[in-house]
Amino acid sequence: MANKVDNCTTCNKSLVETGCVRFPCPVCGNELGRCASCRQQSNPYECPKCGFKGA
Repeated sequence: MANKVDNCTTCNKSLVETGCVRFPCPVCGNELGRCASCRQQSNPYECPKCGFKGA
C-alpha cells in the first residue's frame, strides 16, 4: 500500500474525527481516505493514482 493518507480524498479535510476511514483503492491499492461527512453524504471520490471513481 502507498503512503498513509492524512486527508479526505474528496474534500481534503483532516482524518482525525470519529468515523473517518482509510482503505486501499480496489484497483491499484493506493491508500484513500474518507471523512465521516463525505461518507455519510456518499460524496464521490477518485483515486489520484489510477482514476478509479467511487461514492
